[in-house]
Amino acid sequence: MQLDIPYHLENFIGGNFIGPLSGKFIDDINPATGTVFAQIPNSNERDIDIAVQAAKKVQASWAAGSLENRFLILHKIADLIDENAEALAEAETKDNGKPLWLSRKVDIYRAAANFRFFATGLMHFASESHASENKYINYTLRQPIGIVGCISPWNLPLYLFTWKIAPALAAGNCVIAKPSEVTPVTAFLLGKIAREAGLPAGVLNIVHGDGISCGEAIVKHPDIKAISFTGSTRAGAQIASIAAPAFKKLSLELGGKNPNIIFADCDWDKMMKTTLQSSFSNQGQICLCGSRILIEASVYEKFKKEFVEKTKALKTGDPRQPENQQGAIVSKMHFDKILHAIELAKEEGGILLCGGNAVNPGGDCAGGYFIEPAIIEGLGPDCKTNTDEIFGPVVTLQAFHHIEEALELANATPYGLACSIWTSNIGIANSVASRIEAGIVWINCWLQRDLRTPFGGIKNSGVGREGGWEALRFFTEAKNVCIEY
Repeated sequence: MQLDIPYHLENFIGGNFIGPLSGKFIDDINPATGTVFAQIPNSNERDIDIAVQAAKKVQASWAAGSLENRFLILHKIADLIDENAEALAEAETKDNGKPLWLSRKVDIYRAAANFRFFATGLMHFASESHASENKYINYTLRQPIGIVGCISPWNLPLYLFTWKIAPALAAGNCVIAKPSEVTPVTAFLLGKIAREAGLPAGVLNIVHGDGISCGEAIVKHPDIKAISFTGSTRAGAQIASIAAPAFKKLSLELGGKNPNIIFADCDWDKMMKTTLQSSFSNQGQICLCGSRILIEASVYEKFKKEFVEKTKALKTGDPRQPENQQGAIVSKMHFDKILHAIELAKEEGGILLCGGNAVNPGGDCAGGYFIEPAIIEGLGPDCKTNTDEIFGPVVTLQAFHHIEEALELANATPYGLACSIWTSNIGIANSVASRIEAGIVWINCWLQRDLRTPFGGIKNSGVGREGGWEALRFFTEAKNVCIEY
């Protein structure tokens, strides 16, 4: 199949591609060049209502259809993603600015894996039964919610888009999905793939637009009964303020300010290689990146020297070139935000050890949004640089002398998404892991994801969990049935 990208992208509603009713479009900018390469619909409540009406026509039949049929269609979507992996990877890089090798290796592969995993999972999603007093038996039905809203972020566009859509469809729901208006292209292409795979018209509707006119319309629509959102804590709070009074089901995966705790007895070479990845992968634009590096004082200077040297060696430039580890920042707005955060760190007394400057790679990328990875030391746990999410290639270094100090520093933020712990002492590892205020803890690794495990954070990092049975439970309603015999 052909996955051409037209200049004017369209909404995918009721199995058809249609423009916005308002006739309004938003520029889609290639962040590596700073130039407009497409426009997307700026949809509003009228477009959302049309999508909901399309979903209502088919919801009952999709929910009542055979599990095998859902399984086959979702597997077909995964197969088509794999067959068109190169075109999707190129589109992802053009839209997002990340290195092409990363799009190929992670984003597209994981998007296909999401559909395959939940297609298989639905075939094993069992109900519970409970016999009591030799007189009654209770069993649980897990039934589709109906029509659900899925709103995804710009940093891992297709990967996280499918992370929500796949379990929602597998559970028997119809979906109104909004990708980020900053990185919409692979979501648009997913509509083509879904149609080619034979997904019934109206089961998946992909509507483009900004958060105010389009996203809010999804959250407010009375026939959309659940919202799954990944994005900023600020946006999550706004969604909750609208959805909660309407008693909608909510899953919110929000921001992070994750600590990376390094003890002196760790596997040094493995730690150093992985810490470089966990700090700057995708230009630091991953909610799971370790942006606060906490190092045991006895090895602080050793770590600083080596980490700075390796960070300086990272090449920033054209994301299409395989030798570049760092691509473009996703947008001019975010580019300016990151540079402002670096200046704020200096004002707070931080020492910039390396990077932090805008980069001009020249050529086609002369107008792009590139920033050298930055390392900052000399800041305490209460400064904004260590408490506020920057979401870019910026990390801070802090020393600790004992476990209690490490825990105090690690937990000194309003966020609680993820943490990495590096030590060869299993007792220390387990003790720290149990006391860390985070939903995800990695020990001697980072970003190892088993799709069966719960994913999400605590505190300002969100509400609820995604992944595995947690996702299928979220996208279903549990009904208890009691029989006397």
